[in-house]
Amino acid sequence: MERADYERLRWRCIRRALLELDITLTRFLDDGFDKLTDEQQQVFVELADMEDHELWYWLSGKTECDDPRFAPIVAAIRKS
Repeated sequence: MERADYERLRWRCIRRALLELDITLTRFLDDGFDKLTDEQQQVFVELADMEDHELWYWLSGKTECDDPRFAPIVAAIRKS
């Protein structure tokens, strides 16, 4: 991922309506994003575009992520 694209993604992770998402996504971006494959990184980008409450329910474990594309990334974020 190009540096400019990474910085735009970081901005999207930081500028969330829910502070919890801001912290969770930014922490994962800093500590785990570079360990993902290119395909997984693209899925993370899509997650960063999701509506806050639905995404927070997945990341906090309030609901299970039943989407097979997103589930591994959600699990990785939960572990971090």
